[in-house]
Amino acid sequence: MTRYPVRRLLALALASTLSLPAMAQSVEPFTVSDIRIDGLQRIAAGTVFTYLPVERGETMDQAAAGETIRALYRTGFFEDVAVDRQGDILVITVKERPAINKLTLTGNKDIKTEDLTKGLQDIGLAEGETFDRLALDRVTQELTRQYNNRGKYNVQITPTVSPLDRNRVDVTIDVKEGKAAKIRHVNVIGTDSFSNEDILANWESRESGWLSWYRRDDQYSREKLSGDMEKLNSWYLDRGYIDFSIDSTQVSISPEKRDMYLTASVTEGEVYTISEIKVTGDTVLPQDQIERLVIPKAGDTFSRVLLELSADSITNTLSNIGYAFARVNPVPTTNREDRTVAINLQVVPGPRVNVRRIVFKGNTRTSDEVIRREMRQFENAWYSQAAIDRSKIRLQRLGYFETVEVETPAVAGTSDQVDVVFNVKETTSGSFVFGLGYSQLAGMTASIQLSQNNFLGGGNRVSVEAQRSDYMQRYAFSYLNPFFTDEGLSLGYNLWWRELDYSDFNTAQYNSTNAAAQAVLGLPITEHSSISLLGGIDSNQIQTYPGSTPQSIIDYVNAVGQRTFHAWRTELGWARDTRNDFFMPTRGMYQRIGLETTLPGSTVEYFKINYEFSRYWMLHPAFVLRTGLDLGYGDSYGDDTVRNLCWTPGSYVDSDGDGQIDTYVPGPAPSEPCLPSSPDYDKTVVATGLPFFENFYAGGTRSVRGFRDNTLGPRSEPTGGYSRGQPLGGSLKTVGQIEMVFPRLFDSKAARVSAFVDFGNVYDGWDNFDANELRASAGVALLWRAPVGPISISYAYPFKKKDGDEIERLQFTFGGGF
Repeated sequence: MTRYPVRRLLALALASTLSLPAMAQSVEPFTVSDIRIDGLQRIAAGTVFTYLPVERGETMDQAAAGETIRALYRTGFFEDVAVDRQGDILVITVKERPAINKLTLTGNKDIKTEDLTKGLQDIGLAEGETFDRLALDRVTQELTRQYNNRGKYNVQITPTVSPLDRNRVDVTIDVKEGKAAKIRHVNVIGTDSFSNEDILANWESRESGWLSWYRRDDQYSREKLSGDMEKLNSWYLDRGYIDFSIDSTQVSISPEKRDMYLTASVTEGEVYTISEIKVTGDTVLPQDQIERLVIPKAGDTFSRVLLELSADSITNTLSNIGYAFARVNPVPTTNREDRTVAINLQVVPGPRVNVRRIVFKGNTRTSDEVIRREMRQFENAWYSQAAIDRSKIRLQRLGYFETVEVETPAVAGTSDQVDVVFNVKETTSGSFVFGLGYSQLAGMTASIQLSQNNFLGGGNRVSVEAQRSDYMQRYAFSYLNPFFTDEGLSLGYNLWWRELDYSDFNTAQYNSTNAAAQAVLGLPITEHSSISLLGGIDSNQIQTYPGSTPQSIIDYVNAVGQRTFHAWRTELGWARDTRNDFFMPTRGMYQRIGLETTLPGSTVEYFKINYEFSRYWMLHPAFVLRTGLDLGYGDSYGDDTVRNLCWTPGSYVDSDGDGQIDTYVPGPAPSEPCLPSSPDYDKTVVATGLPFFENFYAGGTRSVRGFRDNTLGPRSEPTGGYSRGQPLGGSLKTVGQIEMVFPRLFDSKAARVSAFVDFGNVYDGWDNFDANELRASAGVALLWRAPVGPISISYAYPFKKKDGDEIERLQFTFGGGF
C-alpha cells in the first residue's frame, strides 16, 4: 500500500508544487475498482463524489491523484486531504474544516451589526458555513482598514475561535473602536487669489468647531479627503483656472493617533475666458432650441460647472423625448498665449428608446394597480426621465413605502428598449390601536382605533375610532377612495359623534355635543394641484353653566333662542403639494386654502377661510429649513339676531363669611322675549359675528409652543373664581413657524429633532389685530413615530410674552398625531 501525504496548504498552487513530486516518485498506475471516503462528519459522501475528477473503472496515476487533491481543496470543505490505495480501491482521507456554530460581533458602534453581518456572509463567514481561518484573517484586515478610513486609528479587532464538539466552532469578533482622530488644522498652500476660508467653506473635512459634534466634519477619512480634493479642483475650474493643479497632499497624524493635520499644495495658473462656444452633432431638436440651453457665452470666464449644467440641460431635454442614452461631449481647444478656450459641445443623441415594461418589486401588500395609477411614464411609450422621476416622487408621497428606488435595465438583444423597475420597501400603512395616551391638554386618553391608509392593498383609506378622555368622547368612521374614477376623482364619507367638555379644554366653560354626516369629493386639476368639495349636515347642542360660562356666550345662545345649532355645511378647498416625501420632506412646498360656509336656512349663517403654508429648503444634508404659516378668519353673513330678554341676572355672594365673594346665585331663568317697555325687561342680546364654538385658538403643541394650549387671545371678563377671565378664542388667527430640522441626528425616518421659533395669536376680528400682541417662543422639539404611537416632546422659552400669559415650557403628547 502506498500513501501520498499532503500537508495543510495556504494556496492551491502551493499544494500542487509540494505534492506532485512526491507522488511522481512512487505512483504506480492502477485501475480504480472502488472509491472510499474516510473522515467525513457533516458532509455527505455523495457531495464529495460530485467533485471528484475520477470514477470507477478509470486509471489512477500521478496526474489524476494531483487533480483529485486540487479538486477537493477547491471545495473549501477540507483543511487536509490524503490519497491512499488499498489494492485497487482508491481511499481518500479528509479532515473537514469545522462549521461555524455561532458568530458574534461585539463593541461595534460606528458600523452597524447588520451591515457587518451581511458583509461577512458575502465571503462565507456566517453561521452554518464552513470555517476558514484565512477568511477570518481577511475580515480582520478589512475591518481595520474601514475603521482607519473613518479616522479611528486606535481600533483593535480581536477574533476568537472557540472549538466545540462535533467539529464546530464559535467565532467572536470583538471590536474596540477607540476614538476618532480629529482634524486640528487644514491648510492649502499656493492659493494667492482666494483665502483658505472661502476655499474650505464647502469641504467635508474641516477643523473642529462648535457644531462638529453633530456634523462630524472634524473626523478624518480617506474618502472625504478624496472628495475634498475634487472640490478644490472644481473650485478653480469653475472660476476659469484651467491650468490649476494639485501638486501634493499630505496627511500627518500625531504620535498618539488623536490629531490629524491636512496640507495640500497647489498651483493656480491663469484665468481663461471663452473665445467661442458652439453646439455640433445631431441635436434632434432645432439647433437654436438646443443653443438656448447653453449658459456660458463667448467672452465669459470659463466655468466647468456652467458647462456641466449646460450639458445636463441638453441631455435632460433629449431624455424627456426618448433619447435615454444621449450624451454631450465638451471638447475644449485651449490657446495658452491668449488665455482663451474655444468650446465645442458635441451632441450624441444615441437611439430613441422605448419603454417595454414597467415592473414593480417588493410590494407584497400593495396591489400593482395602486402603484401603476401613480405612474407618469407609460409602457410602450417613449422614455422620459422627467416622467420617471415624477412617478418616483408620487410613490414616495403615498406614505405606503419606506424607500423607492428605480432601475432602467436595457432589454437584452436590443439597443432601443428598456424596462423600468421600481423597487419598493413597504412600511406600515395602517394600525390597530387599543391603549392609553396622555397629554397635558387632554389628560388620560383611552382609545380604540382601526385605521388603514391602504385598505386590503387597494389604496383606500378606512378608519373606525372610539375615544374617551377627560374632556371628550368621540366615535367616528371615515372612508376615502382616492381613485373613485380612473381620472382621479376621489370620494369619501365621514360620520362622527362627539361630546366635548370645554371645562377641561383650557377654554370657556361649556359643553358641546356634535354629530355630523359628510361627503367629500376631490379632483386633481394639475400634476401638483387639486380641488375638494365637502358637503354635509351637522348639529351642535350647547350646554352653558350660569356663573361659570362667560356671559358673552350665554347672551349669544339666548339671542339665537335655542341651544341646538343645525347647519347645512359646505367647504371648497384648493391645495398644491410639491413636497418630495410623505414622512420626512426635505424640499418642496405645501399650501391649502379652504372656504367653509353654512348655507342659508342653518341656525346661524357664517363662513370661515383657512390658509396653510409650509415650505422646505435643504440647506445641507444635515439641515432642512421649514417655514410655516397658518391663517384663519371667520364672520357671519346676513342680518344679526336680536332678542330682548326679560329676566333677573344672578349675583355673587360671600357664602363662607371670609369676606370674599366666591359663590354665584343664579337668577330666574329668562322668560319669553318681551318689549323694552315690559316691567321685567332686562337687556337686549345680539348674536353676531362668528359663533363662539367656531372660534380659532392658539397656544400649545400645535401652534405657539411654550404657551398653554388654547390660552392665547381674547378672554372673558374676570368673574367669580376666574380672576384672569376665560379664553374665548377669536375669529382671526395668525400663527407661523420657522424650524430647522436635523434629519441626520437619528438614522431613522421615524424620528426627527428640530429647533424652532413659533409666533402667533388670535384676535376678535380684523379691527382688533395688533402686531404688538403677537406672542413668540423658541425651543427644541422631538417628534417620533414610535411603535406604540406618535410621541411629541418640546421645550420652549417664550421670549415675547405679557403679564397674565399662561406659560408651559415643557409640553408633550403621547398617542396623538403630529
